[in-house]
Amino acid sequence: MIPKTGIGYDVHPLVEGRACVLGGVDIPFEKGLDGHSDADVLIHAIADAILGAIGERDIGFHFSPKDNRWKNVSSLIFLEHIRKMLETCGAEITNIDATVIAEEPRILPHAPEMKERMAAALGISPSQINLKATTNERMGFVGRGEGIAAMAVACVLCPRK
Repeated sequence: MIPKTGIGYDVHPLVEGRACVLGGVDIPFEKGLDGHSDADVLIHAIADAILGAIGERDIGFHFSPKDNRWKNVSSLIFLEHIRKMLETCGAEITNIDATVIAEEPRILPHAPEMKERMAAALGISPSQINLKATTNERMGFVGRGEGIAAMAVACVLCPRK
């Protein structure tokens, strides 16, 4: 087995009338993330990081916004599909490190539950997921509260080919 690393990034706008779902957890907030699925930027960034580590195409290829199967679904389902991809290729996640970038809502109070839900979907321990949060210091679209971004790195052990 050799270690491989992937990175992921995602961003979605905040809008009225949608739930704010991050890490599979519904965060109480007056706005939510807009997108085809539940627009969970944290899971989308983590999914792209894992897909990158195993040499797969990005989340938009595997879970296309043009495919109505993914309309309004929980992004935890994406992680469950990726778990099957990992099992098929004989790969194992060693760790994930992710950061949510938002002025609000407050993220860290929900981090333990986010880690639990994402770890369960991936079949790993919550201790293998590290979550952080930061602001954009009121600069740009994130700083103005117009959206939320997330970035992630995943280390995956892959069989030698």
